[in-house]
Parts: sequence; C-alpha cells; structure tokens
Amino acid sequence: MKRALVIGASRGIGRASALRLARDGFDIIASCRSDVKKLETLRDEIKEFGRNCDCLAFDIAGRQEASEALEPYTGELTPDIILYNAGVARDNLMVFMSPAEWDEVIHTNLDGFFNVVNPLLFDMLARKQGRIIVMTSASGQAGQPGQVNYSASKAGLIGAVKALAKEVGKKGILVNAVSPGFIATDMTSEIPEEHVIPQIPLKRVGTPEDIAGVVSFLCGPDSSYIHGQVIAVNGGMVI
Repeated sequence: MKRALVIGASRGIGRASALRLARDGFDIIASCRSDVKKLETLRDEIKEFGRNCDCLAFDIAGRQEASEALEPYTGELTPDIILYNAGVARDNLMVFMSPAEWDEVIHTNLDGFFNVVNPLLFDMLARKQGRIIVMTSASGQAGQPGQVNYSASKAGLIGAVKALAKEVGKKGILVNAVSPGFIATDMTSEIPEEHVIPQIPLKRVGTPEDIAGVVSFLCGPDSSYIHGQVIAVNGGMVI
C-alpha cells in the first residue's frame, strides 16, 4: 500500500495536496502543528476516496517531538512520499526584525525540514525508492522586502533539495521542490489581491489545487526523470 506523509495538512496547500494524493491512491499520514481535531474533516474526506488517513499533531520545529511522532512510521511503515509543506511568516523589515521573528521562521521552515526528513531517510534509502517534495516559495527564488527571514528559510530549502538530490538519487529517491507564487490561502488572506495581480502575467491568484496538481505529478510515474528541480507555480510572477 502506498503511503504519503503530508506535513501541514490541515489547510491550504497541504490539505489540497493530501486530498489529491488520496484520490491518486495513496493512504495519507496527515500532520498539523497543535490540534489533531483540525484534521478530522480531512480524514473523513479521504475515507470517501477509500483511503486511510492517520492524523498527527506535533511541532516540526521540535527535533525530539518530531522524532517521537514519526517513529511509528519507520521500518516497513516508512512512507513512500514525504511532502514537506510547512511554513510560518513573521514579516518585518530587517532593521526592525526581532530575534524571535527571525528564529521562529528559521526553526519552523528550515530546521523543520531536517527534523521531518532525517528520521525517515535511512529507511527510504534501504527501500531504494520514494519521493521527497519540499514546498518552497517564490520569495526564496527572488526575495521579497519585509521577508528577509522567510526568503532566507525558503532559499535554504532550495539549496537543501539540490544537495539532497545529489546524495540520494543513486538510491532511487527523487527529491524536488515546488515553488508557489501568490496562492489564496490563510497565509495570504490579509494581502489585498489588487496589490498583487498587476505583478502576475496571468492576472489571477493561484489556488491550492494549482499546487496540488503539481504535487500529484511529482508523485506519479510521469515524473520519474525529474530530480533536484524547483518547479515554479506562480502565474509568471517570477520568471
């Protein structure tokens, strides 16, 4: 049975991706940060596709907490897919940025990648197959004022993807990144769309389903020769 671990599955891109992968035939291991009840509706929808859904709540920024939460999914239960879709934003101009605003973003967005992937990687390598997909951002490709912390964390993920791809490709593990632009989610809900759309050649904001479709492709057979790449899904915002 194919399994996909979806980090940050309670809403937005993670939720849409979990549903798409369930429709594609994967059982889902869905995680959120604090309240597992936030995943109950998702679990019910996944069951309608005839797939199972395990629900986890843990803080990916906590190394020990992440390791303990993922320990049941090592060995034979190691997921075939890891979708690392996690991110917090604490926007501020760097001159005014507090150490706490820097630390929270880096610990969650970048350290969390290590905390999630490292405990599962050995067993994926032993199996000699699997996919690791990392959600980065257009801000990590081009930079955004007021997001030095966020841009740094997402650019760091791009570097991690490229390096890890060179390490594990020979063992049959495909590693890629998806880089969303402006997507209509809770994270962007307070940004007026009229300020953003003039920067987007396609003249619309993206949807979580736009990203989920690319995730589905990267988890499927048609992407078997795509490795170490950053797939931008931004309507032309960053070219």
